[in-house]
Amino acid sequence: MDKSKRPFLKSKRSFRRRLPPIQSGDRISYRNMSLISRFISEQGKILSRRVNRLTLKQQRLITMAIKQARILSLLPFLNNEKQFERAELTDRTTGLRIRMKRVYS
Repeated sequence: MDKSKRPFLKSKRSFRRRLPPIQSGDRISYRNMSLISRFISEQGKILSRRVNRLTLKQQRLITMAIKQARILSLLPFLNNEKQFERAELTDRTTGLRIRMKRVYS
């Protein structure tokens, strides 16, 4: 078959292989905060295995380590800093609305 008659042939693209997030020397433990903190979102949620690019065994160990660190209060269960900021902003604006209603009524 001639090369010009193959319309659905995919071109071979080179890609850079990503380094694994956990090196072979890293120990997965609740005390290793620098390692654990990489697998938690800004809200304090444990990131999924697809996002972390971990094996199933590594994800289980990371999850257990995060839960142990939370129980020992090394990590917060929730990170509510942004929610508190939003609550303060809404309180200020609602207070302003109430004052404006009193002035105009």
